[in-house]
Amino acid sequence: MNHCGTQPLETGRLLLRPFRLTDAGAAFRNWCSDPRVTEFLTWPPHADPSVTERVISSWVERYPQPDYYQWAIELKRLGEPIGSITVVQSNEDLGLAHIGYCVGHDWWHQGIMTEAFSAVIAFLCGTVGFNRIEAGHDTANPRSGAVMRKCGLKYEGTLRQAARNNRGIVDICMYGGLREELMGDAAQVEG
Repeated sequence: MNHCGTQPLETGRLLLRPFRLTDAGAAFRNWCSDPRVTEFLTWPPHADPSVTERVISSWVERYPQPDYYQWAIELKRLGEPIGSITVVQSNEDLGLAHIGYCVGHDWWHQGIMTEAFSAVIAFLCGTVGFNRIEAGHDTANPRSGAVMRKCGLKYEGTLRQAARNNRGIVDICMYGGLREELMGDAAQVEG
């Protein structure tokens, strides 16, 4: 692995970049406080901006670690973050990165997460050297699976009662892709 930390990535509409402490207000407003966004996530909506400030501060503290990957998804025309995408788990021995993401409700169904995830896949496989990228979604959230498929991941099965999110204990659809499968797909998928 060639770990190099969270590097800025750019796509047609997006700048994927490390979070800054000054992003807390936009993050709270754009997605962290919205129960529609957090319904299928493992953390509850933030009750006030101080929660978002603490979370972002903890991310910023980890940026010096070369194997830490956590991006703010900034919409260029807006100039502020509208979501996040991160390596939530990794396994160095297997060359595996498990990805998690979320984006504010106002930006759903616009191809933004597909664009962001494709850029992250290209970076993690091409630059860092991960061999396997995987992600999962609550079976009640099939649109997330559509993002995974558009980014070249393949459905690999459903894990029954294998995770807990804000809905309780849930079944998870798992998707994965190997570097040789994904590199061509990541380069082709934008927007």
